[in-house]
Amino acid sequence: MSAILRATKLPTSGPYPTLDPFLFCVYHSDDYPADESGGKMETTFPGNGSDFNPHAPYRMYHGHHIPGFPQHPHRGFETITATMEGLIDHADSVGNAGRYGEGDVQWMTAGGGVVHGEMFPLVHSDRPNSLRLFQIWLNLPAVSKMVPPSFAMFWNSDVPVYKTDDEKASVTVWAGDYFLEENVTQNSPPPDSWAADPSNDVAVLHITVQPGGSIVIPKANSSADINRSVYLIEGHESNVKVDGKVINEKVCLTMDATKDVPIELDQGAKEGVQFLLLQGKPINEPVAQHGPFVMNTQSEIRDAFMDYQRTQFGGWPWPKDDMVFPQDKGRFALIDGKETRPPSSTAESCSS
Repeated sequence: MSAILRATKLPTSGPYPTLDPFLFCVYHSDDYPADESGGKMETTFPGNGSDFNPHAPYRMYHGHHIPGFPQHPHRGFETITATMEGLIDHADSVGNAGRYGEGDVQWMTAGGGVVHGEMFPLVHSDRPNSLRLFQIWLNLPAVSKMVPPSFAMFWNSDVPVYKTDDEKASVTVWAGDYFLEENVTQNSPPPDSWAADPSNDVAVLHITVQPGGSIVIPKANSSADINRSVYLIEGHESNVKVDGKVINEKVCLTMDATKDVPIELDQGAKEGVQFLLLQGKPINEPVAQHGPFVMNTQSEIRDAFMDYQRTQFGGWPWPKDDMVFPQDKGRFALIDGKETRPPSSTAESCSS
C-alpha cells in the first residue's frame, strides 16, 4: 500500500491544514522592495491593518508602515518561526527581543501568556528585502499550558543541514532526530515543549530536491501512533514523484508514518521542489481555540481573555506596538537581559 493516505490541496492563502500536535502552519513568501524611506525601514504605501492579498507581490499583514504583526497576545501553545530568507524583528512582554532570519529559527513557548510582535522591517536599502518563512504553532498539553513563557534562538550555523552525496537533495532539520550525521545533534526544544520528550517524535523538516535528485524520508523513529504531514510548497509543476505517485499541485500529503517515503525528481524538471514535513505524536486532548489563545475548555478561554484584560500578560515594555530595531543593528537575541549574536556577526551590519 502507498505511504500516502490522502492528499489535500493547499489554500492559495492563509494557514495550511495541520494534524495534532500541530495547530497552525502558514508559509510567508513576500517580495518586499528595498527601503526607500531614508532608513525608517517602511514601505512606500501604508497598509490598511489587514492586508493578506495572496495576489500581491507582498503583504503588509497587520502592519501600517512596516509590514508584520504588531504586539498581540498568546497563551497555551508554542510558536516555531523557521526562516529561509529575510529578517524579522521580535519583541515581547517579557523583555526579550531579537532580529533574526536567513535560516535562523526562533522557538517561543507562550505558556501561561505572553505578548509579542513580529515585524518585517525593510532593513536593506540597496537590494530587495525578500522574506520567506514558516510560522508553526505546536500545541502544549494541559499540564504545560500555564508554564512560564520561554524563548530560544537557533542561529543558522547551528541548524543541521543534511545533503545527499550528489548534493541534489538536502534536508534542513528545524526539529527532530532525522537526517543527523555522526556527532550532529538536533537543537534542544524548550524544556516544556511537547517536542522536548523524544518519545513524542516531533519533527519539522525543510526538504529540497533539485532536478535529477532523490531522497528517502525514513519511517518514524517511534513505534507509537505518529501523525505525519508532508507539504509540497514550491515546484509543483515539476511533476515530482512521492512514493511513486506524481504530484503536480501544491498539496498536503497525510502520510503513513510507519513507511519510508521516496521522493524523486526527473532530470528534465524545469525547477527544484521544496517540501515541509510536520510530524509528532498526537497530544489527544480537547482543543478550545479562540484567536491567539489555545486551551482545553471554553471556560479556560474565557479565563485567558479576562487575565489578558487584567494583566496584559506583564504589559508592553517597548515604546511602539510595531517595535523594530535600528537599521544597522544586525542579527541579535536579547534573552533574560543578555544579548547574544550569531558566531559570524562580529562585523555584521545590515544597513546598506
